[in-house]
Amino acid sequence: MRLRLVPQNTSYDFFSRSKMFLGFSSFLMLASIVSFLSQGLNFGIDFRGGTTLRTESAQVVNVAEYRTALQQLDLGDITISEVFDPNFREDQHVTMIRIQAQDGQEAISSDIVDRALETLRTVAPDIEFMSVESVGPKVSGELIQTAAIAVLLAIGAVLIYIWLRFEWQFAVGAVGALVHDVLLTIGVFSMLQIRFDLAIIAALLTIVGYSLNDTVVVFDRVRENLRKYKKKLLQEVMDQSINETLSRTVMTSVTTLLALIALFVLGGDVIRGFIFAMIWGVIVGTYSSVFVASALLLRLGVKRDWSKPDANTGNQFANVDA
Repeated sequence: MRLRLVPQNTSYDFFSRSKMFLGFSSFLMLASIVSFLSQGLNFGIDFRGGTTLRTESAQVVNVAEYRTALQQLDLGDITISEVFDPNFREDQHVTMIRIQAQDGQEAISSDIVDRALETLRTVAPDIEFMSVESVGPKVSGELIQTAAIAVLLAIGAVLIYIWLRFEWQFAVGAVGALVHDVLLTIGVFSMLQIRFDLAIIAALLTIVGYSLNDTVVVFDRVRENLRKYKKKLLQEVMDQSINETLSRTVMTSVTTLLALIALFVLGGDVIRGFIFAMIWGVIVGTYSSVFVASALLLRLGVKRDWSKPDANTGNQFANVDA
């Protein structure tokens, strides 16, 4: 017996309350913007600046013990990662410890470095600091700007791709869904004050790709059915298209969430923020593909008969399948 998360041949009406869903999404986007402007994001070391300590010890690295020891110093955000290199000796164990910049200082003082060394020696008596490097607020500001440009370029590339493959109405619907997903993800990080670093930017770009994949599957079926059912109302065609792809959409999202939840529970603190962003992104991405992108497309309207040229819609790439 095959497992089905969605009954076969569903006929749900997705557009009878489309105004309510769009209103709800608009409210969440507005709340996200207000939260971002009022309290901002809890930037991590990548965006706030800080100091990187490279340590070396003959003892096997225990990241949890290192973190527990350093937390006693109350230095704020600290990330610890073990460095692996095939050229290392068997008794050479290296870690990278990043400590956020302290208030009013571009880098942590030598006193704090000495205290950190003494504290870590309670865990690994032979530990030494091989290098100490600091990243100031100017470099961190450039990282914020570069990260924002990366997200905007990704959304712009999506706009062009969907426009070439479908019609401009499809492109606007898809980009509207992507902006919705990115704003809601940034909003939840702002509201909950979860640490926001470069890993979260990677998660945002992944969310853009995931949401786009769901949206393109739905739009592909919409385009097929528009050619097949030329006398049906646009709303009926879109309802049918979403129902036909609903099983695939739900199965993909659920299986992805199962893997992400396992990583969130068992993966440890280092990747927890990234995984949380991915879980949230999969949920809002699935929602936006059905209730935001499609609802925007319905309101914009779309060309119904591709057998007749129309100088005002589409282009020479509209019928190309990627």
